[in-house]
Amino acid sequence: MRVLVGVDDTDRGMRALAATIERAREAGDEVTVAVYAAGDGSLDAVEASVRDRLETASFDAGVELIAGEPGSGLLELADDGGYDRIVLPGGRRSPLGKIQLGSTLEFVLLNAQTTVTLVR
Repeated sequence: MRVLVGVDDTDRGMRALAATIERAREAGDEVTVAVYAAGDGSLDAVEASVRDRLETASFDAGVELIAGEPGSGLLELADDGGYDRIVLPGGRRSPLGKIQLGSTLEFVLLNAQTTVTLVR
Protein backbone atom coordinates (compact mmCIF):
# COMPACT_ATOMS: atom_id res chain seq x y z
CA MET A 1 0.00 0.00 0.00
CA ARG A 2 1.23 3.51 -0.80
CA VAL A 3 0.78 5.78 2.23
CA LEU A 4 1.12 9.55 2.43
CA VAL A 5 1.56 10.81 5.98
CA GLY A 6 1.16 14.52 6.65
CA VAL A 7 3.46 15.87 9.36
CA ASP A 8 3.43 19.36 10.81
CA ASP A 9 5.44 20.97 13.60
CA THR A 10 3.28 19.65 16.44
CA ASP A 11 3.80 16.70 18.78
CA ARG A 12 0.71 15.11 17.23
CA GLY A 13 2.40 15.27 13.82
CA MET A 14 5.46 13.40 15.09
CA ARG A 15 3.23 10.82 16.82
CA ALA A 16 1.41 10.26 13.52
CA LEU A 17 4.77 9.70 11.82
CA ALA A 18 5.85 7.21 14.49
CA ALA A 19 2.56 5.29 14.23
CA THR A 20 2.82 5.21 10.44
CA ILE A 21 6.38 3.89 10.56
CA GLU A 22 5.35 1.14 12.99
CA ARG A 23 2.42 0.06 10.82
CA ALA A 24 4.43 0.29 7.60
CA ARG A 25 7.06 -2.05 9.01
CA GLU A 26 4.41 -4.63 9.85
CA ALA A 27 2.49 -4.30 6.56
CA GLY A 28 5.33 -3.53 4.15
CA ASP A 29 3.78 -0.21 3.12
CA GLU A 30 5.60 2.34 0.99
CA VAL A 31 5.59 5.68 2.87
CA THR A 32 6.03 9.25 1.75
CA VAL A 33 6.09 12.02 4.36
CA ALA A 34 4.43 15.29 3.35
CA VAL A 35 5.95 18.02 5.51
CA TYR A 36 4.08 21.27 6.17
CA ALA A 37 4.28 24.01 8.77
CA ALA A 38 1.28 24.77 10.95
CA GLY A 39 0.81 28.43 11.78
CA ASP A 40 4.07 30.35 11.92
CA GLY A 41 6.30 27.28 12.15
CA SER A 42 9.40 26.84 10.00
CA LEU A 43 9.12 24.36 7.15
CA ASP A 44 12.89 23.76 7.27
CA ALA A 45 12.74 22.93 10.99
CA VAL A 46 9.89 20.46 10.47
CA GLU A 47 11.76 18.82 7.58
CA ALA A 48 14.90 18.48 9.71
CA SER A 49 12.89 16.88 12.54
CA VAL A 50 11.23 14.45 10.15
CA ARG A 51 14.51 13.42 8.53
CA ASP A 52 16.07 12.96 11.99
CA ARG A 53 13.14 10.74 13.07
CA LEU A 54 13.40 8.66 9.90
CA GLU A 55 17.14 8.23 10.37
CA THR A 56 16.78 7.34 14.06
CA ALA A 57 14.11 4.76 13.19
CA SER A 58 16.26 3.41 10.30
CA PHE A 59 13.24 3.76 8.04
CA ASP A 60 13.41 4.66 4.36
CA ALA A 61 10.67 7.07 3.25
CA GLY A 62 10.38 9.82 0.69
CA VAL A 63 9.96 13.38 1.95
CA GLU A 64 7.92 16.02 0.11
CA LEU A 65 7.61 19.66 1.21
CA ILE A 66 4.28 21.46 1.04
CA ALA A 67 4.60 25.22 0.93
CA GLY A 68 1.45 27.30 1.10
CA GLU A 69 -1.96 25.87 1.99
CA PRO A 70 -1.34 22.42 3.50
CA GLY A 71 -4.82 20.96 2.87
CA SER A 72 -4.86 21.53 -0.86
CA GLY A 73 -1.17 20.61 -1.09
CA LEU A 74 -1.80 17.26 0.61
CA LEU A 75 -4.72 16.48 -1.68
CA GLU A 76 -2.79 17.44 -4.80
CA LEU A 77 0.15 15.29 -3.74
CA ALA A 78 -2.14 12.35 -2.90
CA ASP A 79 -3.95 12.58 -6.24
CA ASP A 80 -0.82 13.04 -8.34
CA GLY A 81 1.06 10.26 -6.53
CA GLY A 82 -1.72 7.68 -6.60
CA TYR A 83 -1.60 7.05 -2.85
CA ASP A 84 -3.94 4.51 -1.26
CA ARG A 85 -4.19 6.25 2.11
CA ILE A 86 -3.54 9.63 3.72
CA VAL A 87 -2.52 9.58 7.39
CA LEU A 88 -2.88 12.78 9.41
CA PRO A 89 -2.55 13.75 13.05
CA GLY A 90 -6.07 13.74 14.51
CA GLY A 91 -7.98 16.45 16.27
CA ARG A 92 -8.25 17.31 19.94
CA ARG A 93 -11.12 16.50 22.27
CA SER A 94 -13.35 19.27 23.61
CA PRO A 95 -14.24 19.39 27.30
CA LEU A 96 -17.46 17.56 26.35
CA GLY A 97 -15.51 14.78 24.62
CA LYS A 98 -16.24 15.79 21.02
CA ILE A 99 -13.44 15.79 18.51
CA GLN A 100 -12.31 19.20 17.28
CA LEU A 101 -10.74 19.27 13.83
CA GLY A 102 -8.23 21.84 12.67
CA SER A 103 -8.76 23.56 9.33
CA THR A 104 -6.23 21.40 7.43
CA LEU A 105 -7.66 18.15 8.74
CA GLU A 106 -11.23 19.24 8.06
CA PHE A 107 -10.37 20.30 4.49
CA VAL A 108 -8.69 16.98 3.73
CA LEU A 109 -11.51 14.92 5.27
CA LEU A 110 -14.15 16.76 3.28
CA ASN A 111 -12.33 16.75 -0.06
CA ALA A 112 -10.15 13.64 -0.25
CA GLN A 113 -10.82 10.97 -2.85
CA THR A 114 -8.47 8.71 -0.87
CA THR A 115 -9.05 6.97 2.47
CA VAL A 116 -7.98 9.22 5.37
CA THR A 117 -6.74 7.82 8.68
CA LEU A 118 -6.55 10.00 11.79
CA VAL A 119 -3.88 9.26 14.39
CA ARG A 120 -4.67 10.65 17.83
